[in-house]
Amino acid sequence: MVGEGAPQGRMRGDITMAVPTGILTNARILRAQLTDAELLLWTLLRGRRFCGIKFRRQHPFGRFILDFYSHDFKLAIELDGSGHNEQEQKVYDAERTKALEGAGIKVLRFWNHEVLNDLEAVLETLHAELVPSPGASRHPLPGGEGIL
Repeated sequence: MVGEGAPQGRMRGDITMAVPTGILTNARILRAQLTDAELLLWTLLRGRRFCGIKFRRQHPFGRFILDFYSHDFKLAIELDGSGHNEQEQKVYDAERTKALEGAGIKVLRFWNHEVLNDLEAVLETLHAELVPSPGASRHPLPGGEGIL
């Protein structure tokens, strides 16, 4: 989904990052067409609901669009469907992960079915990544909240 077009600047503090227009357009489209797994995870990540951490969804980063991204933690969360089992897609995903890691961004990948069928394990993995200290709370959701 790499789009072409004249880059548009986005302000980040004192830095203006050029994001190709096609990438911005694709990100807006993807935000409006979340998969069931993306919608479920976004419901838990948005508005600093998860560990008080700000996440963005369908966040443009260079020539890529990250499903979920925490700028403070330089963490990308990618949700993959069955199309990511195809060999060509596996190669692309590996190259993409390598490029993102080269930019200092850690990438966590989950299958859509993991989010839909074992959400607690996904949240525990995220929590362990984001709150690694031994004295931290063991449960990622604030008291009284959870999935039934």
